[in-house]
Amino acid sequence: MYSFLKNLFFILSPEFAHHFVMNMLRIALYIPGLNAILSYQKLDRYNLAGIPFKNRLGMAAGFDKNAEYVDILDKLGFGYVEIGTVTPEPQEGNPKPRLFRLIEEEALMNRMGFNNYGVKKVVENLKKLQGKGYIIGGNIGKNKWTSNEEAHLDYLKCFEAMYNYVDYFVVNVSSPNTPNLRALQDKDTLIKIFDVLQNYRKAQTRSKPIFLKIAPDLTDGQLDDIISVYIQMKIEALIVSNTTIDYEVLNENKAFAYKEKMGGISGKPIGMKTNQVIRYIKNKDKSIAIIGVGGIYDAASAQEKIDLGCELIQIYTGFIYKGNGLVKEILKGIVPK
Repeated sequence: MYSFLKNLFFILSPEFAHHFVMNMLRIALYIPGLNAILSYQKLDRYNLAGIPFKNRLGMAAGFDKNAEYVDILDKLGFGYVEIGTVTPEPQEGNPKPRLFRLIEEEALMNRMGFNNYGVKKVVENLKKLQGKGYIIGGNIGKNKWTSNEEAHLDYLKCFEAMYNYVDYFVVNVSSPNTPNLRALQDKDTLIKIFDVLQNYRKAQTRSKPIFLKIAPDLTDGQLDDIISVYIQMKIEALIVSNTTIDYEVLNENKAFAYKEKMGGISGKPIGMKTNQVIRYIKNKDKSIAIIGVGGIYDAASAQEKIDLGCELIQIYTGFIYKGNGLVKEILKGIVPK
C-alpha cells in the first residue's frame, strides 16, 4: 500500500510532503482500524549508557527537528527518537530548494542548514511529551552566525535548556550544510565542547549521556583523533555517521550531484562508506559504543550494522522510501550480535 501512496506523495515537494504525511498519520492513528494497521510496537529493551531503549531501532536526527512527531514515531514502532538538530536561536536554514529525492538510488540530497524553531520553542514541545514513556535524544548544534571559536557556548545553551527534557544528547559537528561546522571535529575543539558540557552535567542531580555524531568522510588520521577524544573525554557513544559529500557513492545521479552541489547524501548509497568507518573504529577499539546510521534499507542492511558491532541503529531516508513497513521488517528481522 505504501508504494502506491509514495507515488502520490512524491508528486509533492520533499519538504511539503514530509509535514503533510506526518500530519495525515497523526489523524489516521486516531481512527479505529487504521490505528490497528499502522501501529506497531516491539518491546525489546536494550541498555546503552544507562538508558533502557525500547528497542534498537531509532529515528535519526533531522526527521523531527522540533519535537513535533515523537508520539507518531513511537506508535509506528521506533524504540527512540532523536530530535533536532536544535540551535540556540531559531534558524530558517539554507534557501530552497534544499532537499532532493534521488529516486533511482533510494537516496536524498540535502543542504537544509539546521533549520529549526530554536531551543526555547523546542523545549516547549518537549515539555508536552514528559511522563509518556518516550525515549528522546536531543541533537544539538550551533547557529550559522556563531563563530567556531564561540561554538562551545551555543552547544552549552542548548544543553542547559534541554537537559531536563531529553534522555541523551548528541553533539552534531558533522553536518556539511553549515559553513565550517565540520572543522569542529578537530581534536582540540571537540575537547573544548565536551569539557563545558560535562562540567555542567557534573553539577546536576542526574547524569545525561552525551554522544558524538561524526562524518563518514574523515581520514584515518582524523578518525584516530576522534577515538582519542572519545577515550579522553569518556564519551558514551559515537553515532556513525552523518551524510556524505563524497558524490562518488552515486551512480545515476552523480552528474546531478556534482552540478548542484546541494550538500550531503543519505540513504542506500552511503551504506558501504558508513560501514567502512564503523569497521575502522571497531578494529581500533572494540569497546567503543557505536550507533549505526546510513544506508539501512532492509533487515539485512540493519543486521550488517549490528554484526559490525553497533549497539543501536537509526534510519531516516529508508523510512521515506519504504514507509512504516521498514520498521516492522527491521524489528522482526534483526537478531542480537
